[in-house]
Order: sequence, then structure tokens, then C-alpha cells
Amino acid sequence: MKSWKTTVSGIVAGLAIIFTQVGYLLDNDPATTISIEAIVAACAVIALGWNSRDKSVSTEEQVSK
Repeated sequence: MKSWKTTVSGIVAGLAIIFTQVGYLLDNDPATTISIEAIVAACAVIALGWNSRDKSVSTEEQVSK
């Protein structure tokens, strides 16, 4: 797997933000609102983690997989 540490870190960080927003959506408190900006930022974090490579993975290893 390419850069699994970075990929997993990005996915976990993004999902933590998304799950927090889902919790706000489902808390049955009409005063609580979700943040679309936070969800977009979470998607960006996931994309960055998915497309980044670990320090220990060379460019040649990244390209060959």
C-alpha cells in the first residue's frame, strides 16, 4: 500500500470532523447547527491524506504502485 500512514491519518482526521458534525445534526437540539465549512475542510483533509506520501516512501516506490 502506498503511504499507508499518511492515508490513514488523513482519513481518521477527516472522519473525526465529519462524525462531529453528524453528531450535531442528530442531537435533537434545534439550536445546534452543522457547519458545511467544516465538512468541506474534512473532505480536503481526507483528500490530502489520500494523495500525500510518507517521508519513508520514495518517489520511485510511489510511482511503481
